[in-house]
Amino acid sequence: MAPPTRPRFGSLQFWPRKRARKFVPRVNWNVVKSEGIGGVIAYKVGMGTVMVKDKTPHSMTLNKKVALPVTILEVPKFKIFSVRFYKDGEVVGEKVISNDKILKKKIKLPKVHGHLDKAPEHDQIRIIVYPVMTDMFKKNPDFSEVAFNGDFEAVKKLEGKEISFRDFFKSNLVDVRGLTKGKGFSGAVARFGISLRSHKAEKGVRRPGSLGPWHPARVTYYAPMAGQLGMFTRVHYNLRIIHFGSSGDGLMKVGFKNYGLVRNDYVLVTGSVQGPAKRQILLTPALRPSKKMNKKNYEFLELMR
Repeated sequence: MAPPTRPRFGSLQFWPRKRARKFVPRVNWNVVKSEGIGGVIAYKVGMGTVMVKDKTPHSMTLNKKVALPVTILEVPKFKIFSVRFYKDGEVVGEKVISNDKILKKKIKLPKVHGHLDKAPEHDQIRIIVYPVMTDMFKKNPDFSEVAFNGDFEAVKKLEGKEISFRDFFKSNLVDVRGLTKGKGFSGAVARFGISLRSHKAEKGVRRPGSLGPWHPARVTYYAPMAGQLGMFTRVHYNLRIIHFGSSGDGLMKVGFKNYGLVRNDYVLVTGSVQGPAKRQILLTPALRPSKKMNKKNYEFLELMR
């Protein structure tokens, strides 16, 4: 009789398991297509529960009140720091168009900056955006390069303006990119989910029974071992937007634990979002919207804490 088998512990798709380089994750904008601006930086506030009226066709709860878990994300307005021009995948020019005083504390600004007057020969435009940190919990803004699907004249119209995410987010489905909570140095049981050994096992219970065969005479990279856990870049696909709101609508009068008051525009998305409170989150239009999520239709009623 053949010995029983099981899938290996720990997916090799998420490798190497080490801390991310920066808080705002990168995006392959050649794959993620969108109209206008491709993404926006948000900040995780916390979770709550919303009461909605289900208007999904053929749903078992049609026209009934349903409670859904949601995550509140504060999405402040943002500005364009610079414009990059790409040709055959290479940067052929960049123009810094912002000179806000708050930026001098974060980065070294060039002495020469100005308006967009002309553009080099290019086939793709991307912009460096940063949020306007008005009454936020932090002063220094974060930066992210996002795609811009439009011509040069469309970028010139946005120069120096504070842009709201509601101006270009037309779809109700978004992809959420961010870093998970950092756990530090963890063992193989927590890191890979391997089974505990017998209490009579030699040389430890919370460790792998074998690190590999005699040959190859080395420990391979996919052997479950202790190391960094958390602070990994992860993506949640097809989260549905339940409600857009602003600080003046009265829903955010009370502050949130470990965050405080919401003083800018915010959005409620279904389900949970990775990371602790105040974590930087990059919102992008859904890469591959599913039919199931597109069919769902909810009418927002109230937010419960």
